[in-house]
Amino acid sequence: MKRELQKVLGAAFIAAVLLIGMAPPACTAAPAQKNLILATTTSTQDSGLLDILVPLFEKKTGYFVKTIAVGSGQAMSMGMKGEADVLLVHSPAAEKKFMADGFGTERLIVMHNDFVVIGPTADPAKIKGGKSTPEAFKKIAAADALFLSRGDNSGTHAKEKAVWKAAGVNAAGQKWYQETGLGMGQTLNVAAEKKGYTLTDRGTYLALKKNLAGLPILVEGDAILLNVYHVIGVNPAKWPKVNAEGAKAFAGFMVSAEVQGIIKTFGVEKYGAPLFFPDAGKKEEELGK
Repeated sequence: MKRELQKVLGAAFIAAVLLIGMAPPACTAAPAQKNLILATTTSTQDSGLLDILVPLFEKKTGYFVKTIAVGSGQAMSMGMKGEADVLLVHSPAAEKKFMADGFGTERLIVMHNDFVVIGPTADPAKIKGGKSTPEAFKKIAAADALFLSRGDNSGTHAKEKAVWKAAGVNAAGQKWYQETGLGMGQTLNVAAEKKGYTLTDRGTYLALKKNLAGLPILVEGDAILLNVYHVIGVNPAKWPKVNAEGAKAFAGFMVSAEVQGIIKTFGVEKYGAPLFFPDAGKKEEELGK
């Protein structure tokens, strides 16, 4: 009897060992610092992309993300003050200075789309179909046609100023030139209400197009209109309280094959075209060719 009992107990022990060996590995430990502050451009928020990506990141990693959607300039200003952990921005010249000044740990390319010039159907400046954006801006200025600028030091605003410079036009202070001081979505609403021209990223425009009746795309496809997004971790050497591990996790998430796949198809079903194009691993000079 005792021998039979020993056999049963032995078999049970072996089975238990096998079950333990077959059990899935223990879950990764929860992050020590769960809260992560993401400072990003309004276009990533207004387009709806972050509504998909942030919950997925939180589910996968255990972090809680506080998203602050502002212009790229303001996002980088937050980074310089240690008020954000990670940035998702689209103002390349300012980003390079941010990195050169030691405020960022790593700058990784994530995706791109492009800017477009939109305006009233009547098109008083007669810019429709033009191939040169600076020439279109010259015509807008010559016609004293209303132009709505974000005026908020965002990536879009930086691009707009670069186009005015290329056009040789000093728009600031002109009666026909109005700064909204608002994000992209709100600026588009103002342009629709006032029937003015503006520069917008294509993603936000397509996402909000149904509310922008009478405001078609008039100029597109110019190389100067390329719009590239990078993810940047804020340097803990400057701000020790920055959640560097969380920033690194988010950056890795954004350039992962899974997320790049999501970006590739985001918007296709709803708008008939992707709002962004994935670029992880590429160089900026390779884009738009």
